[in-house]
Amino acid sequence: MAAGLGMSLSLLLLLVAPRGDAGDARQEAAVRALARRLLGPRAAAVELSVEPALAAGGPDTYRLLSPPGAAVAVAVTGSSGVAAAAGLYRYLRDFCGCHLSWSGAQLRLPDPLPRLRTEIRVTAPGRYRYYQNACTQSYSYVWWDWARWEREIDWMALSGINLAPAFAGQEAAWQRVYRSLGLNQSEIDTYFTGPAFLAWNRMGNLRGWAGPLPPAWHLKQLYLQYRIVERMRSLGMITVLPAFAGHVPQGVLRVFPRVNATRLGGWSHFDCTYSCTYLLDPEDPMFQVIGTLFLKELIKEFGTDHVYSADTFNEMTPLSSDPAYLSRVSNAVFRSMTGADPEALWLMQGWLFQHQPDFWQPAQVRALLHGVPLGRMIVLDLFAESKPVYQWTESFYGQPFIWCMLHNFGGNHGLFGTVEAINRGPFAARRFPNSTMVGTGLVPEGIEQNDMVYELMNELGWRQEPLDLPSWVTRYAERRYGAPNAAAAAAWQLLLRSVYNCTGVCVNHNHSPLVRRPSLRMDTGLWYNASDVYEAWRLLLSAGAELGASPTFRYDLVDVTRQAAQQLVSDYYVSIRRAFQSHALPELLTAGGVLVYDLLPELDNLLSSHSLFLLGRWLESARAVATSDQEAEQYELNARNQVTLWGPNGNILDYANKQLGGLVLDYYGVRWSLFVSALVESLNSGSPFHQDQFNQAVFQVERGFVYNKKRYPAVPAGDTLDISRKLFLKYYPSALRRGRAGPA
Repeated sequence: MAAGLGMSLSLLLLLVAPRGDAGDARQEAAVRALARRLLGPRAAAVELSVEPALAAGGPDTYRLLSPPGAAVAVAVTGSSGVAAAAGLYRYLRDFCGCHLSWSGAQLRLPDPLPRLRTEIRVTAPGRYRYYQNACTQSYSYVWWDWARWEREIDWMALSGINLAPAFAGQEAAWQRVYRSLGLNQSEIDTYFTGPAFLAWNRMGNLRGWAGPLPPAWHLKQLYLQYRIVERMRSLGMITVLPAFAGHVPQGVLRVFPRVNATRLGGWSHFDCTYSCTYLLDPEDPMFQVIGTLFLKELIKEFGTDHVYSADTFNEMTPLSSDPAYLSRVSNAVFRSMTGADPEALWLMQGWLFQHQPDFWQPAQVRALLHGVPLGRMIVLDLFAESKPVYQWTESFYGQPFIWCMLHNFGGNHGLFGTVEAINRGPFAARRFPNSTMVGTGLVPEGIEQNDMVYELMNELGWRQEPLDLPSWVTRYAERRYGAPNAAAAAAWQLLLRSVYNCTGVCVNHNHSPLVRRPSLRMDTGLWYNASDVYEAWRLLLSAGAELGASPTFRYDLVDVTRQAAQQLVSDYYVSIRRAFQSHALPELLTAGGVLVYDLLPELDNLLSSHSLFLLGRWLESARAVATSDQEAEQYELNARNQVTLWGPNGNILDYANKQLGGLVLDYYGVRWSLFVSALVESLNSGSPFHQDQFNQAVFQVERGFVYNKKRYPAVPAGDTLDISRKLFLKYYPSALRRGRAGPA
């Protein structure tokens, strides 16, 4: 029976699996244009072509060869534009020693370009390489213009990504649907959140917070969406469009008083002021009316690749655990898709199953998944590197799934990886009995951090077996910096075995005391030996004379120094706490003084020396989207609130913490100053320290930062190498003594 299921599933997948719909010539033109953007005139030495027959009806394939006697050094052929782009990056990476990442590119090409001795042909082990998380739309992409989107789509294509959401502009379509149903503008305005929180509005978690959306926002997002879907499709990517998950504004109940809708509970730490949205009953006729209306509107506007995303129960408990009810809900969502597109395939985040395992028992999971015909849903096993769901659901009870690496929460900074888990996990999932795995995915909540982990995962998406990680990371460092360097290679070996090798259930959510509201009960535990990071810091600094001109080296030096400083903050916090608990005022003043008046200002200086670690860059990108001063102020408030209070009252305080020049000094630094002062006052007066009272006082500081209107520079200042060296000379000897204590 199980074997039969596997066979019928593969048949189903072949029947329904969408392909990018751009013609061969269009994809060829798109990938050649990408090569010109990347390589300039040198692109002429590479011949790029698209031949769908290369894949023979199976997964993406690329071929590299050097035609004898030809003017071109290498001919790259792909079964799609994406496959050709992935083949191009393979050539640049493995034969030209090049590197491309969020933090920079190293594209010093050999002259002449190297020729290949033999033909190379690679077929992806699965149909899909997926990218993006529903939250990334808000944590990372929210203020992007087309120039930034173009760079990202180029990176996606070169990484071989062939399946990705295109979620911009959907609120404009929703607004049209709501108005056609009879809602008034104020009912719509009180439903949409501000731009920085739209991800959670779309999943039914939030409403109204930091809104409304100005008319100009809708126009700009529509314009972006047109360009995004056109470019993705031209490269042969499959775009995923949003669909109706069942959540509706309260205005729907006014227009249709007999509609059967239930008010959900509050989400996270939000009460019903900004949460508690309404969910339509799956049997109510309006479910199909609204869902189909929305999707038809979207398809009319943007066309379709027949894949749609909807998440009805993201971090929210369903109204009933009755399997029949859960099947009705998923069936209603799917029918609202097929009502607009008979070929619809539902892509669903599988986060809910591991987030609320007490509710989602096998019977409930099976019911939700089986409300949709087998093969017409793809589940993202969202946190598979740490908490895979396929293992306890018999491979999602027959529905296809994508093995995903989540890796990052909230876009936090902090060196982190689970390299052994991602190097083994996808291959183990493919070997699982009756596996329904159809690809791999990258689903970080926030991007522009830990480039190495994403380069590794993208490479694994094209491999049939795991990599030798120590030799891989040595080559990575050489490509990234453009030259071999023994000290840099040794630094990366230390990072690979420590910060990047968390084992067991690892959640990369930065809980360092640096970025959390101070208290006497803070978590200082590490999953690695702190001295490995201090030694990697020393090694990278020693490579500065040779590699200092490399932009990616300077980025990594900031990042590793920042990690070392983060560890030092924890050490000084422990000293502060110990001194307070021992009633040792001189020691408290010393440790507190060093932290508040030297270490944090120096860290802020370091971060301010690099453009990618500037608070001003985040805030100015928000203001740049605005078409009026009023909009600019609203967007800046959105941007400030997201990285600090996350809600009106610190509802999800510091969830999306960042380590940015300006933020460290004026937000984290001010909090620490207040904390140390409160402890000193407590010892001086002999009165106990009350955390509740401190929380009330520090909330005023936090809120003050959100509303202070101070403008921060968007251009870096100071020399990264000099600042890192100064920090090193001050703190390294004592750091190493402390670091030898090892992980908690």
